[in-house]
Amino acid sequence: MAATLRIAVASLSPVIDRIDRDFALPAALVGLIGMAPPAAFAVMGMLTPAIERRVGLERLALAAVAVGAVGLAARALAFDAWSLFAVTAVLFAAVGVGNVLLPGIVKKYFPRSVGAMTAVYTTAMTVATFVPPLFAVPLADSLGWRLSFAVWAAVGAASLVPWVVIAVRARRSPRDAIEGPRVDVVRRLVRLPLAWALTGTFAVNASVVYAAFAWLPAILVDVAGSSAEGAGALLALFALVGLPCTLFVPLLVARYRVIRSLYAVAVGGGLVAIAGLLFAPAAATALWVVLLGLPPLLFPMMLVLLGLRTRAHDTAVATSGFVQSVGYAFAALVPLAIGVTHEITGDWTVALVILGVVIAMAAPAAVFVVRSGTVEDEWERRHGPW
Repeated sequence: MAATLRIAVASLSPVIDRIDRDFALPAALVGLIGMAPPAAFAVMGMLTPAIERRVGLERLALAAVAVGAVGLAARALAFDAWSLFAVTAVLFAAVGVGNVLLPGIVKKYFPRSVGAMTAVYTTAMTVATFVPPLFAVPLADSLGWRLSFAVWAAVGAASLVPWVVIAVRARRSPRDAIEGPRVDVVRRLVRLPLAWALTGTFAVNASVVYAAFAWLPAILVDVAGSSAEGAGALLALFALVGLPCTLFVPLLVARYRVIRSLYAVAVGGGLVAIAGLLFAPAAATALWVVLLGLPPLLFPMMLVLLGLRTRAHDTAVATSGFVQSVGYAFAALVPLAIGVTHEITGDWTVALVILGVVIAMAAPAAVFVVRSGTVEDEWERRHGPW
């Protein structure tokens, strides 16, 4: 499921130029497609908990995987720019649903192995981010871009099989049935500092990732004197830093609770990277890029904490929806702010300062997140029984 969701995002951009040979893709529409992931994730983050309460965790997961598989195949049938955009928007909506559900799925089915299972699916996500860019263009050149999309759809189709079994079993077995919601969790979350601290941490991670993929190559060319090819390789290095993080961070958080240290590494590394790009960009460019890749370790940490900072899977789903909707909405604005600032000032100084301020936001959030306990515990301390 995790691989299917990430393939949906990673398999399009490498073949945009091939698609443009068959029908025109206006630059504005390509820009809309680029903005679609965080926008769709933010919207579905708000809607998914309410849908899950009515439909059930397993059936909604099955629907998300099914729409993902069908959407991947349907992109191969696009006949103009707007049909491609429409299918992609629906596909990203399914991805947004899956993003919210995964922590709740782990919480329900693997309550004693939250760290290990989070490491498994975040690693699957990371691999599914690297693989499509490596093979999408060769597939498109040899088979055509339409069949290239169809190849990725096969992954989604394969992931449908176990989810059909799980959904049927959950419907027939009272033990696996979804319990009805006891409270309006989201209304309570907005009153809890812990929920906002989790949200702020997620927003920092997403902002750094989207800002880097949007602007890091241009920044490196202008301030560090990198070539276009070198800047692209450094962007790949930035992404590669996340692979060991997805493997080890969930286990470190779940087993050893080294949350404070991980915050220090993420925030400290990110701020040193910003300082390096501001004051000595060409002195150790690769080192600054590696350090800038450290704040995204907050992503696997957050996915584990969505399980550890909640008691029940329905609370985990609601908290995941709240955190991701606000976090992705904020993250969608940061690359825009960086671009506008660069356009106004003509250099990258203020833009890098903005990114540094965003990274620093994780520090006050850490004060609340490092404390043990769940959102239910915090509510009960402040407001009475959950």
